[in-house]
Amino acid sequence: MLAVAAVSWSGAAWAQQAAKLPTVGFLVAGTPASHGQWVAAFVQRLSELGWIEGRTVAIAYRWAEGHSERYAEIAAEFVRLKVDVIVTTGPAVPAAKQATSVIPVVFALAGDPVGTGLIASLARPGGNVTGLSIQQIDLAGKRLELLREIVPGLRRLAIMANIGFPDAVLEMREVQSTAKMLGLEIVALEIRQAEDIAPAFESLKGPVDALYVCADPIVSTNRIRINTSALGARLPTMHGFRDYVEGGGLMSYGPNNANLFRRAAEYVDKILKGTKPGDLPVEQPTKFDLIINLKTAKALGLTVLPSLLARADEIIE
Repeated sequence: MLAVAAVSWSGAAWAQQAAKLPTVGFLVAGTPASHGQWVAAFVQRLSELGWIEGRTVAIAYRWAEGHSERYAEIAAEFVRLKVDVIVTTGPAVPAAKQATSVIPVVFALAGDPVGTGLIASLARPGGNVTGLSIQQIDLAGKRLELLREIVPGLRRLAIMANIGFPDAVLEMREVQSTAKMLGLEIVALEIRQAEDIAPAFESLKGPVDALYVCADPIVSTNRIRINTSALGARLPTMHGFRDYVEGGGLMSYGPNNANLFRRAAEYVDKILKGTKPGDLPVEQPTKFDLIINLKTAKALGLTVLPSLLARADEIIE
């Protein structure tokens, strides 16, 4: 993973290699620490399909490090480099789509690509963009259901979301709607940058029973910081991805990201062999993992019922 994370070709050396091999531009929204293991899963699957980095394919890695303003710059660079495929995730797809209507764009995951206007439909995406949708907002109700099981007295729920990220906004709205139907009071913690996280926690007034965190690159890059602040405020947290729980969160329910990045490699394989991206239907996860961090639960004084532990796909102790 470290070897993958360290790679960043540029200039004459990269151009010389790319001239000989099919090239993939990998626009990573986060950092090697937050996304490196997923990138490694992508590269591993490519190699299994016969695309060996440096031998049969060249890969240019660019890390946006949670800074959305860098997406357009990186996408434009890939256009100048004339890469054969751009691989990225939902947050950066609009920038890649705006930069080129010719180079195929594969998103390894996107919250709601139809709802955010990235594609026309899952079955027939059209254009030059395709990939994997995690249908993030569809899971909001299930996450709240699980959160109520571990926090039986849940009455007042805080929701943290980057309102500059369309997928997070859609998810927040869905959580708010579902929570209201369940009779929960909502406290919205809106952020736009990492510097907004601390003030968001400081803005909490009165007792809050739990925190629902909507995923995005800023939140992912700062997940340990968020979970540490939540623990200090005695707030159980619900997340969409395993790595947030590994970083101190209480629980998560969502798809396996490493598997999604592996499947994204299969899209790249087909495109490099001549398939048009618009002819490749957008796929969705078929399995979702429930991850529980017992160490965090104990620190919060929560008792996790045996019935819930029995349903967990992984328990972090």
